[in-house]
Amino acid sequence: MPDMPDGTRAAPAAATAEARQHRAGRAVTRAVAAWITVRRSRLSAGELGHLPVTLVLAAVWIVFQCIDSAFLSPRNLSNLSVDIVGTGLIAVGIVFVLLLGELDLSVGSISGFAAAVFAVLSVDNGVPEWLALIAAVLTGTVAGTVQGYSVARTRVPAFVVTLAGLLTWNGLMLAVLGTSGTVNLDENGLIAHLTSYYFTNAGVAYAVAAFATVLVFLDSYLNRRRRRAVGMPHRPLHAIGVRTGAVAVIAFASAYVLNQFQGLPLALLIFLAVVAGLDIMLRRTHYGRQVYALGSSIEASRRASLNVTGVQTAVLAVSGTLAATGGLFLASRITSVSQNSGSGVLLLNAIAAAVIGGTSLFGGRGTTWSAVLGMLVIQSIASGMALTDTPTAVQLVITGGVLFAAVVLDSLSRHTQQAHGRA
Repeated sequence: MPDMPDGTRAAPAAATAEARQHRAGRAVTRAVAAWITVRRSRLSAGELGHLPVTLVLAAVWIVFQCIDSAFLSPRNLSNLSVDIVGTGLIAVGIVFVLLLGELDLSVGSISGFAAAVFAVLSVDNGVPEWLALIAAVLTGTVAGTVQGYSVARTRVPAFVVTLAGLLTWNGLMLAVLGTSGTVNLDENGLIAHLTSYYFTNAGVAYAVAAFATVLVFLDSYLNRRRRRAVGMPHRPLHAIGVRTGAVAVIAFASAYVLNQFQGLPLALLIFLAVVAGLDIMLRRTHYGRQVYALGSSIEASRRASLNVTGVQTAVLAVSGTLAATGGLFLASRITSVSQNSGSGVLLLNAIAAAVIGGTSLFGGRGTTWSAVLGMLVIQSIASGMALTDTPTAVQLVITGGVLFAAVVLDSLSRHTQQAHGRA
């Protein structure tokens, strides 16, 4: 085509660009259609995934936003993101135990005991905060390891052993605190900064969002390559692209909202890093596969020569460690430790968060992200109730109703999967 002064020579280039856009659009459409087909097939087989809790969370947010427009304000969402961390970490530990089909009733007491150890060491005895923090976390690890080994060796159900632990660790917490009963933490100290520090530079939140997006893409792509190399079913590239795009939208939207208030909270960053790291450990390591195998059938695992004792001990150790870490975040939020630390509805909220998020009570199904979603539902209800001055009794009734619905749904899902030969 000859050169034209009006630029008509650019027509083929424009046509090529339009063709590329059309092909990209068709690829996205195919990816969405494929996702819908797979999701429909899984739903019909009882594999609900995170869909129910996502719908519940959306409903909670819509209802409270209609009642009070301040609910989805940057300030309230930022506070919500910090409030979920302490109990959320404990709930992640509960997820590990539930994957074995067991239950840990001692996490509340361990969290209070660990917080008391930190407070007495750092405040009453002048131990450096970083050293007291390590000692507190190790306290939870040791407590969980003792319980896990007891469960593995005696084969007594975990809920019985951890019920004894609930009383034991609570008694030790009272003994450590002594007659004072309450220890106030340094408001400018290390622990206090865990929940009070914000990255005010807007670029930090966006950098974290970009890093998370890249991490999700690499995880999906490398998994696809590994499965393809051994001839296993794998996600097509356009499906990975759509999934990564959805994560990018959520991550950057969250970063934008947080930057409208005080920036990215340090507590939220630590929480998400822990959840993501443990999720990769469960899905991509030999240890994680053993946990899921044990939850599906402990007898089959024994016959397959899996280290049942080691896995059960390690799972309860993880639960104890996360309970201690969560207890430190809870103490950081109020900058004090008292005889009421680790009590109240903490244990119930942690278990409810794991179950509401989609972790099965029957073992073998769930992820660490289940605790995040479930905790978002519980804390969103609490936050909405606080904004609307609704009595705590109503909050407990609603949370209990959501938990009951999640348990019923889990049971029905399991029966459906059994009918389809998937459980």
